[in-house]
Amino acid sequence: MSALLQLDQVHAGYVEGIDILAGIGLTVGRGTITGIIGPNGAGKSTLLRTVFGFLRPHRGRVLLDGEEIQGLAPHAIKRRGIGYVTQGANIFPQLTVEENLRLGAWVLKGDRRRVGDLLERAWAAFPHLGARRRMRATALSGGEAKMLSLAKEAMTEPTLLLVDEPSAGLAPRITGQIYDRLLEARARGLTILLVDQNITKAVEVSDYLYLIERGQVLREGSRASFASQLRDIIRDSLLGA
Repeated sequence: MSALLQLDQVHAGYVEGIDILAGIGLTVGRGTITGIIGPNGAGKSTLLRTVFGFLRPHRGRVLLDGEEIQGLAPHAIKRRGIGYVTQGANIFPQLTVEENLRLGAWVLKGDRRRVGDLLERAWAAFPHLGARRRMRATALSGGEAKMLSLAKEAMTEPTLLLVDEPSAGLAPRITGQIYDRLLEARARGLTILLVDQNITKAVEVSDYLYLIERGQVLREGSRASFASQLRDIIRDSLLGA
């Protein structure tokens, strides 16, 4: 399977001279879910922020379809086809559910028909949101807000979706629905880079996984290889190797 995203010896951090990502390298295959797991402080969320341009690497390259993007601003990276669902709900609370989705499609605002089609797709994928389309987002539950964040990012029809901790703080039933939507999106051809503390679920839904620690890859492999060593991987992910 061809590579859509590659990180090549990337060093990045928030303070000059202190690298959270310490020469990390990984590949995200086109049309796959690639899972990133690891202990707290391993650099998982930092990795996503670096890919999306919120952090500029001190060294190394970030390549999308073979082209370097590490020097681009987030809005330029978004125009290249990368969406980013942050750990917290990335929505406009005082706007309605539908208004949030329309804002998600701002780059397509000149194409009413396409925006309308994307809205219908969103209601089909998230029927719970469709029933609340005229409700202000501030009235949504935590799970509904997370679904709205996913739906809003999908409005731009990204090629690659970065997803940070989709199950954080959610009830198991809602968590299952979130992962179902991610699997459906992959079935439609979307590539997903998933950072997750829910290790068992990450292994279940990902095609390929990386266990990182201290900003470097500690272990990588297929879903099957991770599933066969799940107990050790959970220990390493929670406590560090």
